[in-house]
Amino acid sequence: MNMKDAFRFQNKLKGLMCEATAILQDRRNIVKVKTTHLRSKVMSDTQDAVVEEAAPSEYAGHANEVAAFLMSLLEEREKLCRAIHAAKNALDLDMDSEVGLNRQRQELAEVFRHMTMLRNSEKTIAGGGSGFRFNGEGNQVSYRCDATQVTTIDFDRNKIRGMATALSNKADEISMSLDKCLVNTEVSYEPPFDMNDSFEDILSDFIEKSTAA
Repeated sequence: MNMKDAFRFQNKLKGLMCEATAILQDRRNIVKVKTTHLRSKVMSDTQDAVVEEAAPSEYAGHANEVAAFLMSLLEEREKLCRAIHAAKNALDLDMDSEVGLNRQRQELAEVFRHMTMLRNSEKTIAGGGSGFRFNGEGNQVSYRCDATQVTTIDFDRNKIRGMATALSNKADEISMSLDKCLVNTEVSYEPPFDMNDSFEDILSDFIEKSTAA
């Protein structure tokens, strides 16, 4: 399988483990609860009644097999991780580093593009100014007045725009290289089941094989 499918299968294994873990985390799947209604203590000629709680899933009673299934999935994840690691090491491109760096390039480019959208401006703010003066009685009092606010960009717009363009171009170039790696890089791993198989089919098949063995 190629690297892209390997990552997909990695997510598949993780999802299967989550579902199997949920089965074992539900106490009702791993214990049997039997309640005996002691009717004979009240009426000697009456038989006691035994009620067993219904299990929430079809996998109740198969806790050992589900636990073994989880161990098997974990082993597959370990094998797949090693295979992916080996495939990555054979590349000229450091995929993990470049993915993080590309995210940073895109974030910086966005910051720079936002800067270039700013414009010089001037506006009048009614009542936005203030001062003090002496009134007719000689007392100092405050007063309000209009204010003119001038906003001037304090950077080289062309230089910042050039940085944003360079970062975007570099990010696009690296993204294309990463996409090629995902599609063209082979991972030496043989999946134990089809990626499109359902959880029920995979676990049932595992239990069936375990029972047969």
